[in-house]
Amino acid sequence: MKKIAVMLGLAFILVIPSILFAGGSKDKQAKKEFTLYTWSEMFPQEILDGFEKETGIRINYVNFDYDETMLTKLETAGGGDYDLVIADDYIIETAVEKGLAQKLDKSKIKNYSGINPIYQKQFYDLRDEYTVPYGAGVQTIVYDPSTVKVKISGYADLWDPSLRNSIGTIENYRVINGMALKVLGKSYNTENIADIQAAGDRLTALAPNIRLIKDDNLQDEIISGEISAAVMYTSQVTMAKIENPNLEVVFPKEGIGFGIMAGFIPSKAPNAEAAYAFLNYIMDAQRGAECFEYLGYYSTWTSSDSYISPEYKDFLTLPAGFNLDMEMIQNISPRADEEHSKIWTAFKTAAGN
Repeated sequence: MKKIAVMLGLAFILVIPSILFAGGSKDKQAKKEFTLYTWSEMFPQEILDGFEKETGIRINYVNFDYDETMLTKLETAGGGDYDLVIADDYIIETAVEKGLAQKLDKSKIKNYSGINPIYQKQFYDLRDEYTVPYGAGVQTIVYDPSTVKVKISGYADLWDPSLRNSIGTIENYRVINGMALKVLGKSYNTENIADIQAAGDRLTALAPNIRLIKDDNLQDEIISGEISAAVMYTSQVTMAKIENPNLEVVFPKEGIGFGIMAGFIPSKAPNAEAAYAFLNYIMDAQRGAECFEYLGYYSTWTSSDSYISPEYKDFLTLPAGFNLDMEMIQNISPRADEEHSKIWTAFKTAAGN
């Protein structure tokens, strides 16, 4: 026992220098790790590998499924644990309001000037203090003119009886409910409960034309011919058009829903410097183009536009003047959101989904 005590004492003496240096070592190791928190498949593997090789910083790529999941975990972590978060615009507004994001030191982002100003000074970051936009999308209709008898130029055309049981939609309730609001000439973000209920009635009337409602890979169904028309995310439109160039893409005449994904550094990010390094790496003009081609959403960096391949150019850069009739879907009051949930549930039930 005594011998053990001596050995422990000796061990303690020997360990002291290690203890003294252990903190520095761990800290040094931590600085060589970077936790990226976003959806899966947001970057080409070559980009992630290239960053690790060039900087020696290992990426800990952590995924969430829904924006709300991200917000809950970031709140639980008190704004820590994660070094860079990429999420949707509306949830970023909430994260900023809750003090979970830190203001950017733009002097550390050498390619910041390459951001397309269309995607700046938006509702979630009016002074461009917290975010870097990474991809944008619009609510788009796609249809196969070889199987659709009516010419589609707006949302209202989707109610045509000839489209019975042939339409697919994404599963974002604010986007699809908003489609009905636009048909009625209302804002996506109306707080008027009667308007939302009227949109619900209009949406229920669309149910006989709905074949399926799903978020994942909806483009597969229009490519296979399972559906003849769809309301899709931009990335799905890009994949569908590349697979079948004969598909028609419609930017609805009633107005276009518009969303931005953006990156922000959490308020207590353990390794904010690595987040800046990663932003600088991906915001290189050529690498940015690689990211947007992989992602399939609109390029939010003007500096990358000229590097986008010709086959992707029409899908990943906004036509001139395109932003004139767009409206972003924003946070609304709990009462209005509750009404949206009700009409969405009624619509899905009526559509058999």
